[in-house]
Amino acid sequence: MWILVVVLLVALMIPISAILLDSPLGRSFARRLEGGDGAAGETGAGVRQLERRVDALETDLQELNRSITGMREELQFVQRLLEDPGKKKRPT
Repeated sequence: MWILVVVLLVALMIPISAILLDSPLGRSFARRLEGGDGAAGETGAGVRQLERRVDALETDLQELNRSITGMREELQFVQRLLEDPGKKKRPT
């Protein structure tokens, strides 16, 4: 009876392990195992690269905010001109 349970357990573990190993989580785990000790150095380089990208994105975001602020002011100016065109009289 115990032999049947063991055989059934092994037979069920084969497809379950195949599914887990073929998943993205299994692939990630395999990449970490293949990397060994060199993965720590690559991780530090990856972090530095991400920091540079974040800094660049923050700079772009600040420039976009300044641009949007300028456009908002221009829009308010044009709206004021359109609301009261007679308010600004031309000198003759």
